[in-house]
Amino acid sequence: MSGGGRGSAWGPANERRAQRRRVEPGDGGGAAKMESVALVAPVTALEFAGDVLLAGTGPEVAAFRLSGAGPAVAAGRRIVLRETSVQGLRAEPGPAGGAAVRVVAFGGRWLAVLAVRRGGGARLAACGGGAARELGARVWEARWAAGGRLALALGGGAVALYEWRGGGRWLRRASCGGAGALRCAVLAGTGWERLALAAGTAAGAVVVWRAAAAETPRRRLLGHRGAVLALCYAAPRGLLASASEDRSVRLWAVGALGGGPGERDGSCLLVCYGHGARVAAVALRGPCPVSAGEDSACLEWDGGGGVRRARRGHRGALRALALRPAGGCLATGGDDGGVRLWRPRRAVSDGAPVAVALRAPGRPRAVLLVGPRRVLALDEEGGLAECEVPAGRWVPVLPPAAVGPRGLLAAAPLPGGAEAFCALAGGDGRLLVVVLGHAGTTTKLRLFEGAVHGLSWATRPGLPSDTAALLASGPNGEMLWLDVTHRPGQAPCVWLMGRYLLPPCKQRWHTCAAFLPQGGLLVCGDRRGSLLLFPCSSSPELAAGSTGIADGSASPANEDSGSELELSYLLQKEGLPIETPLSVLFGLHGKTGVTSVTCHGGYIYSTGRDGCYRQLRLQDQKLEVLQKHRPCKGLQWLEELRFTPGGDLLVLGFHADNFVVWSSRTGENLHCIPCGGGHRSWSYCSSPSAEAFAFVKCGDVMLCHRQPEPCEQQVLLSSLHGREITCVQRLGTVEVPGHTALNVFVTGSEDTTACVLALSEHSRAAVPLTRLSDHISSVRALALARPAGPSAKGSSTLLFSAGGRAQIECYRLLCAADLASESAVACQVTHVASHRLDEHWERKKNRHKLVKVDPETRYMSLSVIPGTSSEHLPTPWEFLAAACSDGSVRPGHPAAHRHGPQLRCEQPPHPPDTRRTVPSGQRQR
Repeated sequence: MSGGGRGSAWGPANERRAQRRRVEPGDGGGAAKMESVALVAPVTALEFAGDVLLAGTGPEVAAFRLSGAGPAVAAGRRIVLRETSVQGLRAEPGPAGGAAVRVVAFGGRWLAVLAVRRGGGARLAACGGGAARELGARVWEARWAAGGRLALALGGGAVALYEWRGGGRWLRRASCGGAGALRCAVLAGTGWERLALAAGTAAGAVVVWRAAAAETPRRRLLGHRGAVLALCYAAPRGLLASASEDRSVRLWAVGALGGGPGERDGSCLLVCYGHGARVAAVALRGPCPVSAGEDSACLEWDGGGGVRRARRGHRGALRALALRPAGGCLATGGDDGGVRLWRPRRAVSDGAPVAVALRAPGRPRAVLLVGPRRVLALDEEGGLAECEVPAGRWVPVLPPAAVGPRGLLAAAPLPGGAEAFCALAGGDGRLLVVVLGHAGTTTKLRLFEGAVHGLSWATRPGLPSDTAALLASGPNGEMLWLDVTHRPGQAPCVWLMGRYLLPPCKQRWHTCAAFLPQGGLLVCGDRRGSLLLFPCSSSPELAAGSTGIADGSASPANEDSGSELELSYLLQKEGLPIETPLSVLFGLHGKTGVTSVTCHGGYIYSTGRDGCYRQLRLQDQKLEVLQKHRPCKGLQWLEELRFTPGGDLLVLGFHADNFVVWSSRTGENLHCIPCGGGHRSWSYCSSPSAEAFAFVKCGDVMLCHRQPEPCEQQVLLSSLHGREITCVQRLGTVEVPGHTALNVFVTGSEDTTACVLALSEHSRAAVPLTRLSDHISSVRALALARPAGPSAKGSSTLLFSAGGRAQIECYRLLCAADLASESAVACQVTHVASHRLDEHWERKKNRHKLVKVDPETRYMSLSVIPGTSSEHLPTPWEFLAAACSDGSVRPGHPAAHRHGPQLRCEQPPHPPDTRRTVPSGQRQR
């Protein structure tokens, strides 16, 4: 379970195993044998064998069958090297239509040959006796030679020809002196006389020599300032690509490595810098290199040394890279145990979309997209204009000074997309509702005595298709709920439905809202970062233009074609009772405000500018926070969540001055548009036909437009952790009808996250169920309280996680069968409590001027002891003991708190003194 270091047989990353105890028959139950049930290890080798992709994960080889443009599917696993991890896979070249392809797998001192049988299930079978063979020297590279033999590059600068069939025997072998310590190698040629080797050394040189004359290196290619970690040779072009720990990729013109008429001087053609860490793998796509580095990035370079395409999504360092000659597919794998298949994109979609300036009349204050090709702009004077994108022509919708300065703009499309509601509010409390595309259909209202501070549309379940809900916030925290109905050829009908009062704060207005599908409730977020729950069961009391309409069947009075209705709610709204919140989560997203509220799958999701989104549920007419999620590092401004029909969660936000659409499934940015930041007015629209992003910059409306494309990336093996796994706990087994029993585990890692995953004994693969990202440092220890036992909803238990920065988190996990999910298991997480020893230090003012005397304590181990009820604690409780890096053992127990369960830590009476005693007169170093 521990991660391997540089000298480990498992490579530089971590390995995760799940094992079970099996009693051999006939041993009377006394002897036991440990059998590997499932294993997830770093991906250190990748190879395409026709329509099959092979991945080396630890001692195993996993196969995936490719089906044209369709998704690849898992085809099986096989343990190949029992003593070490697979460091390389090389398929035998041959006709593409064969029934089977032979593949050599090597790693360390071991070597094995597999037969990949294509068609149907892409089965893996062993060749040459079926067992891996120990060769006595490290194998750096293998190549198929004439007659089905193997040419091998061995440690110490040796080249050998090996007959693997039968018992295995050496045919030829030669050594080269003066090569130095090798780090990688590549072979060229088929016969012994033409067999040549290019090897990368620890000194940063690439040495080339022939097997038939291997006393001294034939050539030395100098230029790298660090060890050469990977090489790739393209014989038809005579090009050699090298990758180094100095974060560079170089392209050399070497010609024929084995010498002869095609030999060249080995000049450096290209130097590529762009990785943020060591480059671990390199391949050649035509004349241009493709590289994968420990910065989790796969970069495709152009002919000038620039980055043509950057692919990201892995959670850890990349170790393996493979290119498929037919079709242009690319596969990557790394320390996170994940394998991803990248399909080529069209050339027109490479790079960020170009922003086109639309010269709007006046100076735009706000911009809004109503469909991919429909742009609205509100100017500083209060006029509204619509742009016809194909022609680039602006058409006035409302005259200047329609709502006055400091205007607000919000729109809601109607079914069909041809029409949309547009609401405008100004600083004098007026509200204008207009139907786009219908001239003269405008309703004018007076809502407040002061300015309108917040304006937003919300989806309300059960409403007719021609009706939408509008929320407006005014002075002193007053918020109105209006229903707007579209009537063709007439002004929209506006109904006053509810009146609410927001809690007192400095910036007292709402920013977003959503109607819950159950219970007749309204949840909204305010500018202070709080979430509020209101009742919304009020029946319509008043209609625009009439004082006695309650059912909405009549039409407003005094309506004329092309005229506006000047109405006032200042007196009529007093007839509605003002509602106060049923539940308040004050400052949930900090002081910068809540940006969106979404309902999906029976849960509530909220986003804010604190870089987090939260999952909540409704419990007894109150909002309860279940979990906090951080999408990715650096995304500190979240604006919205969008759930796709395919099950992906898209996060819209800002990374520095770039607008980003981030995919939770693939872990990469689908779009990244430089716009200057989210403080300016912007709008994003996505539809099956097109995607558009508009923003205001330098007094112009900028529009980015692009056609949607199928997902380029497919996750074949899910990523778990980006760094070393430090601890693991088994939660139990979930019985799924029609499936084998699934084991549920929790792993903690140096990457500050804990992962709940399901391990299948049938597929031998791990599928992450959820991630816990509340820790600010590494997760060092995990502990489970006694489970509550299975119930109708599933199996529930308490999980404690602890680690660096003296932090302990407590969660309640509920695991149950879910046939609709990919893993057939669903895990609901509820964050129960948290504790930090130095939490008081974080609240100190001017702490940057103080010296922190206490050491930075780390929790190294946890133990949970179940307790019993007593007169002081009538409910069941748990006793938690934590072993710390400062030599203390700190017990803790739950403490009563008005906000729910809490963790209270009892400090040791006399912590050990780690200071050194210096004799008098001596100087302490």
